[in-house]
Amino acid sequence: MTAKKRQTLKPADHIVTAYTPIRDADLTTENIRLPDGRRLTDALANRLAAEGAEQAHKQGLIPGPKSLSGGATHSPVVQFRVPQSTKHALDEAAARLGVSPSKLGRQALDDYLERIAQ
Repeated sequence: MTAKKRQTLKPADHIVTAYTPIRDADLTTENIRLPDGRRLTDALANRLAAEGAEQAHKQGLIPGPKSLSGGATHSPVVQFRVPQSTKHALDEAAARLGVSPSKLGRQALDDYLERIAQ
């Protein structure tokens, strides 16, 4: 019986972009090993993900765009329902203007609030 050669992973070979195909792994049937030799299981993957998220949070690396409120303050979320026709018009206008629907909605709301405050 011959020993399998241990593969060394190079981080540069594993850069994920918007065009990188990603597939789900069935950790109950696939034998995926971590660099330290441990088998990756669903429980271990969940634990590692939670630990990574906790470290990111501790370091202020919270995912999401820059705060609209300034500084380290989280931007509050405002949600409301609109008819499908309004959503469609919003999406079309945002695409035409080259902005996100969220940005266009914020601009429209700011403009409206400024007008009624006068």
